Order: sequence, then structure tokens, then C-alpha cells
Amino acid sequence: MAIDLVECSNCVTDEHVKLVERLTGTQKKLKCSNCGQEWLRGEPARQKIHLPSLEEIKKRFPKPGDVDPNKLARANELKLEFLRREPEPVPSVAPYWAKYQQVFSGDGLAKADPRDFKDFANSNVGANPGNMSVFNEAWNEMGAEAGAAQVRNAVEYLIRGTSPVDLEDRLTALINDTTSLGMKGFKEALLTKVLCIVYPDRFLTILMYTGAVGKREIARSLWGLELPDPARVDWTIGRLILWSNDLLLALLGEGFRHQQHAAEFLWWAKDKA
Repeated sequence: MAIDLVECSNCVTDEHVKLVERLTGTQKKLKCSNCGQEWLRGEPARQKIHLPSLEEIKKRFPKPGDVDPNKLARANELKLEFLRREPEPVPSVAPYWAKYQQVFSGDGLAKADPRDFKDFANSNVGANPGNMSVFNEAWNEMGAEAGAAQVRNAVEYLIRGTSPVDLEDRLTALINDTTSLGMKGFKEALLTKVLCIVYPDRFLTILMYTGAVGKREIARSLWGLELPDPARVDWTIGRLILWSNDLLLALLGEGFRHQQHAAEFLWWAKDKA
């Protein structure tokens, strides 16, 4: 720590004090020519810490080019085999998706029947969100109107919120309960399902980042890529969800009718690689 003195503490005078060196900030090195004591006066300049941008952080995330050529070739073989099968689409998915695109629209969200939100959370049409007991318990405790209002807040914030600007950061806030706009139990799986419906060309219907059929496990099984463990990195869950989705889309390539078709391939192929 700098000694903020001009006079020499030994000689109790500044008569013999000389400037030895100017350091950073306002800090100077002084010396008493009478007794030889040296000391520092003033404060050093504070170092500026460079905070990486979102794009700089994303560059450290695994990329398609990181895949072993043999794994890539095997995945492509499975893709060709799957596409030759041409499984029939589930007829209930398209009208369900269309309905909820209207429900989650700017005009439709406020007018939607509370039952639509409850049904959405418990439906596996197009994508299965898993066990919704936490959501259902919270909904029942709050009542339909209050529960619906909170779901509306969460969806509006996720899709059309402006603070923070990046979608992945709003997703993180809702999952981690760092905003009052979230709904208990309406977390990663349901929020991702909302994204799948609102942005059907961008999001795969793989609703969890990690789990039995999570994006992380699929990337490892099919392409041999080790995606970050959310418990061991400081990257937010929202970023991991979106970046892993984009990575899988890039690896999948063309040929699928829609993202649900592509997700069906991932479920089918993950144990065959």
C-alpha cells in the first residue's frame, strides 16, 4: 500500500525529499537524501480488465469442424438411411403448432384462454416436455387466472423482451429465476418448446440441453463432440441451449422437411452411431 506522505517519516521534514520515479496513475517513488529512506506516494493506475464480448465467448464453443471425419461420415450414412425411410408426419402436429403460434403472438397472448397454457405445459404433441408436476402444483396453488397471467409474462418477456437484448440471456433469467416475470415450473423444457413454436425454422424440438436425450448427449453420441458441462463452466444455460441448438442444426445440414423431422432423426440415430 502506498504511503501518502511528502515528508520523510524518519527526518520529519520534506527538506531532503527527492523524486526518484513517476509511476502509473498519481503514484511517485520518493527518497530522502538525508537518511536514504524510500517510499511511495499516490495511487497506481487501475488496470482495465477486458471483458470478452458474446461473440468472443461463442468462438470457444465447439464447432462443426471439430468433428472427427469418421464420426461425421457415419452420421451422414445414418442420415441417408433415415431420409430413405421417409417416416409419415404425425398429423396432429401441424394444427397444434399453428394454434400455439397464434396463442404466443403479440395479439393472441393476452386473449388466450388459461386452459391453453395448462394444456400446452402438459402436451407432448410435437415435443415432450417431460414431467410437469412442479408447474401443475404451482398452477393449482395460484389458480388458473393468476397462473395464466404469469405464463403470459414469461412468454412475452422471452419472445419480445428487450432487456437484456440477447434472447439467450432472457432465457437464462427465466430459468434461473433472476426475473420476477418467470413462472414456477415453466422452465427450460417449456421455454424451449415456446421457442420451437414461435421460431419453427430455427429451433430443434430437443427440449433439454443435457439429460437422457439432451443436446449435449446427442452431440457426444452421434458426432463425438463433448459440449460443456453446465455445472463446470461459467457460460449461462441460455447460451448453452441456443449455441448447442445452432451447432446441431449446422451438423444436420439440408434434407429434412422441418426441425421436428430433424429431431426425429437425432432420436433415431443417437444410439446407432
